[in-house]
Amino acid sequence: MRHLTLEHRFVRNAPRVLEPGVLYISMEYATAVHSCCCGCGDRVVTPFTPTDWRMTFDGESVTLNPSVGNWNQACRSHYVIDKNRVIEYGPWSDARVEIEKRRDKQAKAEYYGCTPGLARHDSLSTAPAGYTAQTSGLWSRFQGWFSK
Repeated sequence: MRHLTLEHRFVRNAPRVLEPGVLYISMEYATAVHSCCCGCGDRVVTPFTPTDWRMTFDGESVTLNPSVGNWNQACRSHYVIDKNRVIEYGPWSDARVEIEKRRDKQAKAEYYGCTPGLARHDSLSTAPAGYTAQTSGLWSRFQGWFSK
């Protein structure tokens, strides 16, 4: 990992150009954005929803949970942000990524009342989320955030 710590900044809107090593947090849009901690420069968006990420602020530092898995980016980096520290996790196989995508889809379907047709046995018991399927509500919030 290129960045081993992140500075958090509470903002209304994320800047178009992200400063490396900074975690931008918008409570208004319930989203955090940062430049990938591996150093590749890709924009990483982590929405705060019941089925995606949770952010904890203890007055001094920020924790995002679960882990950040950049499966759709070339770097495929995987890490946790815990009290502003970046902790590198090992890479996932393609099979593990697919299992996590199914688990994520199932969690969203259950929470939002849809029927995806996936069985519960496809999930990993405590797998960190690594894939984010966008809902129209989230997408609208992101568009609003970046267009300001």
